[in-house]
Amino acid sequence: MREHYKLQLKSLCDQIAQLGQFCDDSLVGAINALHDHDSELAQRIYQADYIVDQKEREIENLCLSIILHQQPIASDLRLVSAALKLITDMERIGDQSCDIAEIVMHLDYAESVHFKLIEDMAKVARSMVQDAVESFINRDSALAQSVIKRDDEVDAYLVQARELMAKLIVEHGHDAATIVDMVMIAKYIERIGDHATNVANWAIFSITGAHPDKHPGAAGVESMADANGQPDLALLRA
Repeated sequence: MREHYKLQLKSLCDQIAQLGQFCDDSLVGAINALHDHDSELAQRIYQADYIVDQKEREIENLCLSIILHQQPIASDLRLVSAALKLITDMERIGDQSCDIAEIVMHLDYAESVHFKLIEDMAKVARSMVQDAVESFINRDSALAQSVIKRDDEVDAYLVQARELMAKLIVEHGHDAATIVDMVMIAKYIERIGDHATNVANWAIFSITGAHPDKHPGAAGVESMADANGQPDLALLRA
């Protein structure tokens, strides 16, 4: 029985790694489609959103099975509970990559020189997603902290993107609707960075029992204890 339990925990980490790879593929594909003006690639990325959704459901079912049937000890319970939380953020990363792809499918904009800022922003966000998933799987709190710090870098890119796009309208007469689409792409990338930060926060929680949420007003570790039978905080920190 305990051997099966260990295999389930390993499968959980393996499946989260797979989900992370699916999210990474979606983001990279969407940005490549933007760079190459490839509406067909963008459409494939958009239509593949169900893969991330399906994997999220599989992991959720596995987590619930472990909790209900294995009665995990405190450290493992933190791992499984954190996994239940972070897969929601990863699913949103997949959604926002598809949102970018949907915009690219209809984007008519040949000034690819202006894509560089967005592509640089996407590289940082991508590294955050990759490292956040790795920090959870390898239980690496230092790597998770580095992800959290990079969120400010992505936020700064968004400010630069807005300023650049405003200038393209005011000083160069670019089509306003198209520029709004470009700003939306930058905003989706910024949100991907936020979700990667959330994943890193949950990775740290799974290791330490404390949730270092940097965003004021966001739901922290307290959200894991409620009237619906969620694990008690004192137990999770044991």
